[in-house]
Amino acid sequence: MKTVRYAIAGFGGIAENRIAKEGFAMDSTRFKPLPNARLTGAMDISAARKSAAKKMGLKWFDSVDALCESKDTDAVFVATNNLSHYPIAKQLLEARKHVIIEKPITTTLDHARELMQLASNNDLSLAVDHMMLYNAYNIKASQIIQKGGVGDVSHIVLHMEFPYGFAKEEAATWRCSNPEEVGGPVGDVASHCMYMAEFLLNDTIASVQAVYTPPVIEIKAENGAFINFTTKKNVTGTIRVSFSEPRGSVNGTLLNLGYEVYGSKKTLSTYGTLFQLSGHSDEPLKLRLEIDGRQSAAHKLRVKKEQNIYRMVIQNHARSVMSGPRMSGDDALHNLELVLKVHESAKANGIKIQI
Repeated sequence: MKTVRYAIAGFGGIAENRIAKEGFAMDSTRFKPLPNARLTGAMDISAARKSAAKKMGLKWFDSVDALCESKDTDAVFVATNNLSHYPIAKQLLEARKHVIIEKPITTTLDHARELMQLASNNDLSLAVDHMMLYNAYNIKASQIIQKGGVGDVSHIVLHMEFPYGFAKEEAATWRCSNPEEVGGPVGDVASHCMYMAEFLLNDTIASVQAVYTPPVIEIKAENGAFINFTTKKNVTGTIRVSFSEPRGSVNGTLLNLGYEVYGSKKTLSTYGTLFQLSGHSDEPLKLRLEIDGRQSAAHKLRVKKEQNIYRMVIQNHARSVMSGPRMSGDDALHNLELVLKVHESAKANGIKIQI
């Protein structure tokens, strides 16, 4: 096998513009082809998405059954609504297809474990799209922290707050309209914040406490959450997530998506790095990484070279398919457990829950 042939199940806006055009380099004006992966097909329950796929030269599949039967498809990127992750991924794994799934992997721990076992039994690679791990600014931030660049870390704050659900069409989407999707601010973006906190600190979250924010918009999912956590190394952290926080402009909203790491010597801050952007020069926002000392102004740090975050997810998965070792999905299981424990704590008025 020279390249892994992929299809995308669920060809919505993010799948088209981020996963296909960027990750699989279907936008050849911006990206070079991947050395080990190629997007060949797409499928969606909405036939209206067919024209977008056809414009990219992709083969259109009308159903998951058709994807499973395809001899020209080695792997599938599942980018559908959360509740459908489990049945679709299970069917694909049973058909001996390697799988990448948008986070969260499923909506229940039992379903996640079942998919992991099925992948293991069939010698298949199972990954979840924790793409922010590959942002070059986040990688540099982690390296600075690990090398003691801010001193001893005492606290970290991560925040992803923005307006989503104010309009009726937004409120009707599955992320806002059905709590069972685990797709409100906790499942949709606190999940990113939690795996990023662990990555930045090279540590593991050991306990969580959470409360939901007051309802401002009329959606059935939570409006937002305030989350406290403690790691195994006894570092504390705060996560703020919301669908009901206006930031004045697109620029203001995107700059808010970042974190602050408080050390004994310095403070490290990022702007726009907890999002879908990778730092490319033609993106609508310039990502920033700054470090502040007690007696000096904030110093902006640069990275040697940005890398597309979706491309890296796909390349790593394709590499595991071609030469191993297989990806197991264990990081996704842990992340889902954190998400569910946050909801458990918030529903119990913020009790502390050990992981």
